[in-house]
Amino acid sequence: MNNKILESFQINDLIKLKSRIVMSAMTRGFATDHRANNQIKDYYERRAKDGVGLILTEGVVIHHTADGYNNVPHIESIEQAESWIPTIKAIQKWDTKIFCQLWHCGRISHSDYTGGTPPVSSTNIPASGINRQNNKEFGVPVALSSTGIQQVHNYYLEAAEKAIKVGFDGIELHLGHGYLADQFLDARINDRNDQYGGSIENRCRFSLELVEKVMNQHSASQVAVRISPAREMGGAYDWPDLDEMLNYFIPKLWKLGVRVLDVSCARADYFTTSGRIIRLVRPMWPGVLIGGASLSVEQANKEIEDQHLDLVTWGQYILANSDFVSKIKSNEKWTPFDRSMLSELY
Repeated sequence: MNNKILESFQINDLIKLKSRIVMSAMTRGFATDHRANNQIKDYYERRAKDGVGLILTEGVVIHHTADGYNNVPHIESIEQAESWIPTIKAIQKWDTKIFCQLWHCGRISHSDYTGGTPPVSSTNIPASGINRQNNKEFGVPVALSSTGIQQVHNYYLEAAEKAIKVGFDGIELHLGHGYLADQFLDARINDRNDQYGGSIENRCRFSLELVEKVMNQHSASQVAVRISPAREMGGAYDWPDLDEMLNYFIPKLWKLGVRVLDVSCARADYFTTSGRIIRLVRPMWPGVLIGGASLSVEQANKEIEDQHLDLVTWGQYILANSDFVSKIKSNEKWTPFDRSMLSELY
């Protein structure tokens, strides 16, 4: 079998990947002081050494008020950003590229994580259920004002600038998985009646204004965008007005200069979630498309051959197999993922 996933791939004039295999962003909780450390460096370097072409970091919180998880890295201060330098150098030594995923949790949070202030969102209605991070109900958010939105955008811009300055090959804007940007995109959450709510155009405004500002600050070779229009959330979950949303949002991203799009499905079956979205997106997206997560090697190769995907992500399988690429080359069975692995350095 011709393993296309093992081929090199030219993302753009500046970035060439040694394989089409992408390590998806996965929250780990190793950053006890919100900084990258030797444990994080070792974790990522082993995957780079083994042959992963591109590593998308775990979500890196852009500002302390954007946090919502235990022991995740921040990039608010220059010291926090510089803590990633040993990790970046260790990964790049193996000719692997690394993008810093910039993250704002929005209402998927609690004041325990935001320095005592309420979390922010598109709405003032809290997320339902119990936050597994602190076993409390999610905090009641403050609906961002127009001024507050601009401040959050500035946090993203400052984080992106720090990430590039310390040597990341690029950044990925996390606009999916029910976090802040998605709380504006999703009509089931966004109950605003101003220019950031209501119509499809208005619900996309928060994200598109953010992307425009980032693209004005950085080149297309340094920016990727993650979305998750269909995912698993206690059952299959799609954006309301899905087709209309995609038909408006995707061409706008392209027009703003985005050239790398990561369609994620958050631990769900690819073909019923992101694979379905990718088939809708591809006709209107001539750039690089990233997706996968649950695919076999055969399925991944076919998605590339059929030109649905350019790069294929794996998350839990790469977490469970630091020698993931080697096992593909030797046709060895992958070690299955188990949640107990989340507390260990695999």
